[in-house]
Amino acid sequence: MATHISKNPDKTHQAMRRHFMELAYLGAPYHGWQTQPNAVSVQETLEQGLSTLVRYPVAVTGAGRTDAGVNASKMFAHFDLAETVSDDRKLVRALNSILGPAIAVRRVIPVHPDAHARFDATSRTYHYYAHTRKNPFAGGLSWKAPETLDFEAMNRAAALLADTSDFTSFSKLHTDVKTNICHVTKAVWRPLDGVEQTPGGAEWVFEITADRFLRNMVRAVVGTLVDVGRGKTDIEGFRRIIEAKDRCSAGTSMPPGPLFLHDITYPYPL
Repeated sequence: MATHISKNPDKTHQAMRRHFMELAYLGAPYHGWQTQPNAVSVQETLEQGLSTLVRYPVAVTGAGRTDAGVNASKMFAHFDLAETVSDDRKLVRALNSILGPAIAVRRVIPVHPDAHARFDATSRTYHYYAHTRKNPFAGGLSWKAPETLDFEAMNRAAALLADTSDFTSFSKLHTDVKTNICHVTKAVWRPLDGVEQTPGGAEWVFEITADRFLRNMVRAVVGTLVDVGRGKTDIEGFRRIIEAKDRCSAGTSMPPGPLFLHDITYPYPL
C-alpha cells in the first residue's frame, strides 16, 4: 500500500477492504476512546492518522470504549480501505511516525469484509494494578494500597461476580446501553508476576474477564472490593450490594490510571 499518494480518486463507489489493527495506548493524554466534541480521543487520533496517509476519510471502529485516562495494552479496531494493505509493516511504521508517543500500532491484518472488532469479540480482560509499598516508578499506573488490605477477603467477594448477571450496581448512571447483563468468567486478585506478598508489601493485579463491560464497571467493582479488603463491608454485604442493583450502594470509583484493557479474544485467529 502506498502511503505517499498525492492524488486519490473518489472512493465512494469502490469496494472497500476491511482491516483489523492491534494497538496499545496510554490513556492520560486522551479523553477516552470515543470521538467527542471539544476533546481529543484515541479514535479521532487514529482516524486522522489513517486519513492523512491514504488521502481520503477513514472511519475506525474499536472493540470497546475505554473511559478517559484508562489505558490499553491490547486493543483491536477495524477500518476499511480502498485497497488491501500489501505491506503491513510499512503502514504500521508510517502510522506510528505520526500518531505521537502515547499510541503504538502493533499490527495491521486484512480480514473478512464482515469481521467486526466490537461485535465479534467473545471476551475482554481488564487488569487493575495496585502496590502496597511505596513505588517511585508507578507513575499513576498503579494504585497505592494500604499494607493491611485483605486480599484473601477481596478474592472471596470477587468469586461472587461469576454468579452475577446484572451489574447495575457497578454501572455508571444514565448510559445508553439497553442492558446491564454481563457474564464474568474470571475475577481474581493475584500477586504480580507470581511474587508472593511479604511484610514489606507487594505488587498486585486484579484480573477480570467478561463477554462485555459497562461504563465504569471495573473501577466500581475494584472500589467495592477494596471496601471489603479494608473491612468496611463483608462478603454478605458485597452480595447485598450486587442484589441492590443500585450504583449508590457500591463503593467509590477507583482512579483510571491503573486500569488497562489487557486482552480481547475473537472466534477466529488474528
